[in-house]
Amino acid sequence: MPVTTDYRPDPLYLTLGPGFADPVKPADFPASLLRFRNQRWARSIGLDGLTDAEWTDHFHRFEPLPGNLREPLAMRYHGHQFRSYNPDIGDGRGFLFAQMRDHAGRLLDLAAKGSGRTPYSRFGDGRLTLKGGVREILAASMLEAVGVYTSKAFSLFETGEALERSDEPSPARSGVLVRLQHSHIRFGTFQRAAFFEDSDQIRALVRHVGEAYYPEILAVSEADQPAALLRAATTATARMCAQWMAAGFVHGVLNTDNMVVTGESFDYGPWRFLPQSAPNFTAAYFDQTGLYCFGRQPEASSWNLAQLAGCLGLISEQAPLIEALQGFAQAYHTAMRQAAHARLGLEPLDEERDLVFLQTLFGWMTETGAGWDQTFHDWFCGSASAERAAASPQADLYAAKAFAPVRDGLFARSPWRPERLAHPVFQAPTPISLVIEEVEALWTPIAETDDWSAFNAKLAAIDSLREGLDIAVAPAL
Repeated sequence: MPVTTDYRPDPLYLTLGPGFADPVKPADFPASLLRFRNQRWARSIGLDGLTDAEWTDHFHRFEPLPGNLREPLAMRYHGHQFRSYNPDIGDGRGFLFAQMRDHAGRLLDLAAKGSGRTPYSRFGDGRLTLKGGVREILAASMLEAVGVYTSKAFSLFETGEALERSDEPSPARSGVLVRLQHSHIRFGTFQRAAFFEDSDQIRALVRHVGEAYYPEILAVSEADQPAALLRAATTATARMCAQWMAAGFVHGVLNTDNMVVTGESFDYGPWRFLPQSAPNFTAAYFDQTGLYCFGRQPEASSWNLAQLAGCLGLISEQAPLIEALQGFAQAYHTAMRQAAHARLGLEPLDEERDLVFLQTLFGWMTETGAGWDQTFHDWFCGSASAERAAASPQADLYAAKAFAPVRDGLFARSPWRPERLAHPVFQAPTPISLVIEEVEALWTPIAETDDWSAFNAKLAAIDSLREGLDIAVAPAL
């Protein structure tokens, strides 16, 4: 097959042994209609030379990639779901399909979603609706564009099955998605080992995470490695959460099985982007108490880290774990400064003034109902966009007295790479956005007439936004 020299297989997950996954067979689907192929990210791992037929073989029929996993693996994990512990979960409609290194040497996973039943499917059919696949592509693409460290939607096929669902008009069209992601080692992976009081498995996971993602873990004594892992996961998770908040993104289902040790946003179900700033905005219709609403995402992330710490407590003293957890607040504040200033195209000042400025900005947005994306669009690069902002659809808000402290904060900071304002995305009076009404409007022509033109046009617009913002995400996937 025409892989390039950039294809570097490394199925490192196998070194964990048989206690962490189960070999499974993918479903035999009746149809294979390629709906999305992420050629840009295929190029990054040396798979851009595949023909469509070869792409179908590997990402629809799941024939093994050269030198990679010989069979898909349904990963074992448990998790807290809305704060209730569930030992009956795992990869119920997906599996790990391949692992490889990128040009920087980082380990990446290719994993399927909607690929059929596994030992953890319980009463489910192991399938994904096509609309669910479309929504995941849109979410991952938009999050990448605005600077969130996220999984990448890699491939989507329509599979020709009719699915019954309670939350979508049925029969629903079916699809199988493949995502590219840094890691699938969930907090819930550790929770399963802790549930069975298997200290050896927890030690094996700590070593694996050090070998695969955080070499600094292995640079300390074995006794100190659990706390080193927790510090790394805490910093990464705080960064992810801060990036969500700067993006105005509500994940919707912040269960422990939806968080990974590398702090990478993934698994997009009932997600939403905010139309306006609203701390109590909830994405999932079934989140009736607002546990995972927009403003509580930092709390939820910190709570989940505490569950990971509880697992590591089987092999570590408590004091260093508590100390690692206490680093969340500072890590979050640091990441929030970075993420919000990057989204605004501004150079930060110092921690105290920056946090006051961001509190002022978000408070003003909440009180006035200013459009989230419109505000960031209008004031990208701060003072360099004063003329653009004066012509904004919400210019009246900027002319009001209440905006003066926000304006002062914007003007006090130097524009960061203001040459980006020459990009066509900033010539438009309104921003590229992805609120729920737009998502539904993109799906309607697909559902009614199999017209994908609006969906493809939106992806092209999001790609333009990514190029225009050109936000460096660290680490960049």
